[in-house]
Amino acid sequence: MTELSDDGTLIFLPVRLNNQPVIMGGLTADEMWATLGISIAAGLVLGIPAAILTQIWALIIAAAMLCAVLGLTLASRFLRRWKRGRPDTWLYRQMQLSIARYFPTWNKVHLITRTGAWTCRRTEVK
Repeated sequence: MTELSDDGTLIFLPVRLNNQPVIMGGLTADEMWATLGISIAAGLVLGIPAAILTQIWALIIAAAMLCAVLGLTLASRFLRRWKRGRPDTWLYRQMQLSIARYFPTWNKVHLITRTGAWTCRRTEVK
């Protein structure tokens, strides 16, 4: 079967053209860089006091690198499980929802965060 119709247009509809490619362990580029930044920051927070206490200044870089590797390994496992079978934008919508719930002043997209029962009432027309 040919992929072009008689008028030269495509028969199939490409669905994954605009998706970010998976870079490492199920993480997209944005997720990988965010994980790497958070992990390195955590490594610096742990490495600076350890370097001050032991007077071994290489511990700062070693802790940052160790936390980066550990963070990427753990994030790739957990995020792959959380995202399995869900749409591509699920993680970002969950993050937006968490920000909207816990930091209402940061809710720039104005997500509806009301919880409770919804009712649908009909009025009688006489």
